Amino acid sequence: MRIAIVSTIAVAILGPSLLLTPLRAQSKDDDAQSKHESAKPEGFKPEQQASKGSVTIAGKAIAYDAFAGTIIVHPKGWDDVPQNREKDDKNLPPEASMFYVAYFRSGDQSAPRPVTFFYNGGPGSSTVWLHMGAFGPKRVVTSDESHSPAAPYPVVNNEYSLLDMSDLVFVDAPGTGFSRIAGKDREKVFYGTDADAEAFADFIAQFLAKYGRWNSPKYLFGESYGTTRSGTLINLLETGRFIDFNGVILLSQVLCYDINADTPQFNPGIDLPYQLALPTYAASAWYHHKLPDSHAELAPLLAEVEHFAMTEYAVALGAGATLPPDQRHAIAAKLHAYTGLPVDYIEKSDLRVNAGQFNKTLFADTDQTTGRLDTRFSGPTLDPLSREAEYDPQSAAIGSAYVSAFNDYVRKDLKFGENREYKPEIDVEKGWNFLHQPPGVPVPLPQAPNVMVDLAAAMKYNSNLKVLVNAGYYDLATPFYDSVFEMQHLPIPPKLQKNIEFKFYESGHMVYAHEAALKDLHNNVAAFILGTANLKAR
Repeated sequence: MRIAIVSTIAVAILGPSLLLTPLRAQSKDDDAQSKHESAKPEGFKPEQQASKGSVTIAGKAIAYDAFAGTIIVHPKGWDDVPQNREKDDKNLPPEASMFYVAYFRSGDQSAPRPVTFFYNGGPGSSTVWLHMGAFGPKRVVTSDESHSPAAPYPVVNNEYSLLDMSDLVFVDAPGTGFSRIAGKDREKVFYGTDADAEAFADFIAQFLAKYGRWNSPKYLFGESYGTTRSGTLINLLETGRFIDFNGVILLSQVLCYDINADTPQFNPGIDLPYQLALPTYAASAWYHHKLPDSHAELAPLLAEVEHFAMTEYAVALGAGATLPPDQRHAIAAKLHAYTGLPVDYIEKSDLRVNAGQFNKTLFADTDQTTGRLDTRFSGPTLDPLSREAEYDPQSAAIGSAYVSAFNDYVRKDLKFGENREYKPEIDVEKGWNFLHQPPGVPVPLPQAPNVMVDLAAAMKYNSNLKVLVNAGYYDLATPFYDSVFEMQHLPIPPKLQKNIEFKFYESGHMVYAHEAALKDLHNNVAAFILGTANLKAR
């Protein structure tokens, strides 16, 4: 659901068995040895719980087999050789038990069906959001733009599930959801940009073997930080494990953290975040009728703002302290016209307004704060004197519905999770290793993560690989124009740009939280899979 707010300065989880009928009386030594053996940790064990269900899509019922379970993965360098386990958990080799829910269409399997792997981001987020909001067979219904009433939450047949086009695998990152990590240095070996991608690569390879899906058309679908994961992961799969994928589907993309609009003030001299966020400011102000001039349609306004952001605004920011006062005032006036923020506020902010400032200030006259994940949402400002927004109204509005609905569904329908806690999000940001080693570089780089090189390497290695970019106009966590800039600056031959397709929605970060946008998202992703899977629709 969420994406971490990361400053560029900061980036330099079974019971014992019991022998009921002993073959002989035990001596004291035997008894001591038995206690010693039972004290040894057994480690994680793979699990699987099968169930069946049906979902109706476009008026047609689709029966499916569901499998909720875990696959055990190990960090990079694991060689499949069993290791002796010690008494002390701290000396155990690190491993992760990764939870997944897979949905396979029942019936004729004469031709391989596509299989798509879904994950959210954070880092530190489970995949409850994509599962219960977008493409699983059940969908929780939440209020559009406002705080959803408390339970009971309506859970309905998801007519926008992708089971009509692909089998689905929802995967929780290590430590999130029902996934757990254990062993020595477990946080170190699983909580990091590169370590996380390695774990997912191991999971996917094992999943393909377990369920016999090596010859199926294959897709990655990542949201938010999940797109950062996808950039690294697709290169690991393609070049390191010789697993070609048909496509990578990105939703609310962030490949390069240097251009994110959350904390650009801590990276002075890098002005791109302000430029690339401006179209989202304009779209948000237009949606809330905060612009001083009327604009009948959004698309022409955005085209105008995008041009200004990369020309006049770019020149003004580039001039820094040398910008003449009259030009400074003129740029502030244009920014007022495109954002609705007061001219004097813009000038006091040195023509540079970050995302948190915008969220806090757009409704300053009514002490309301707009959403970060979705600026269509708003809520009471926590502190009217704060400089930036202190919470996200959209997260507050719909989080409980998703988490409550899934906790009920996974236990009642999927028969998994009894006596276990499902962790929708975990706090790993402070300890997350954001250092990343791009392909061709001998060491991890002491900079904000940038996986554009990884995605480019995978596209060059497999020139048939297609990419579908999906973005919401009202997303300030990962502004839509960021994705355009990133894809247009991938280090790939010009001819490979044709492998990239863009789709935009009048929604926010969680595009699917707006039902009309969810319908379009389903149709666009289904068409993308149909066009790249080398199979006829089934």
